[in-house]
Amino acid sequence: MSQATFPKGTVPYITQWSGESPSKVRVVVRRGRLAYADERSYDRDPRGVLWRRIPSMPGKGKPDFGAVHSLRQRLAMANLLCQVCGKPADRDDRGVLWLLGEASDDPSSWPQGLETAHPPVCRPCATLATKACPHLRRRYVTLRVQSWTPAGVHGAFYRPSHDPVPVDARGIPFDSPAIRWTIAAQLIVTLDRFTLINPTEM
Repeated sequence: MSQATFPKGTVPYITQWSGESPSKVRVVVRRGRLAYADERSYDRDPRGVLWRRIPSMPGKGKPDFGAVHSLRQRLAMANLLCQVCGKPADRDDRGVLWLLGEASDDPSSWPQGLETAHPPVCRPCATLATKACPHLRRRYVTLRVQSWTPAGVHGAFYRPSHDPVPVDARGIPFDSPAIRWTIAAQLIVTLDRFTLINPTEM
């Protein structure tokens, strides 16, 4: 989430706080994939993907509106929670409510099957976010999503070798061999079927 000016006391659920610094862990190779030297059961999701190890202590320190907390983002996306308040995202007979920054002059041309790492929102927080978040203040699109599929992760990709070294940050599909050499930071979903709606009709 980009630097935002939310009302005093309002910190989005997926925002990382300064007191939630990622744990320093040694990365090794085990069974032909990236692993933590002291790996624990909760370090991987049910698909076997290795996740960034970070404490969850919302409210400790100061909020960093430019940083996303890996675990809370993943929970929000997987459970369709509002990325701002953490409560269930808005859902009606048209689908689940999503806001996306508009990257095209003609969003009506967007194909079904868009990928995003931005969790959905509830209706009150959607209105708040469009006023507080800079990239949404510029332009945004309101969607009602009827179906979605977990597609992959965004995270740190390591060079496959016995001495793993981080190469860059990228999106990795679940079915890519590169997923074995990635420390995930955000869950990506495919919006399989959606309808663009007028913001006034949220």
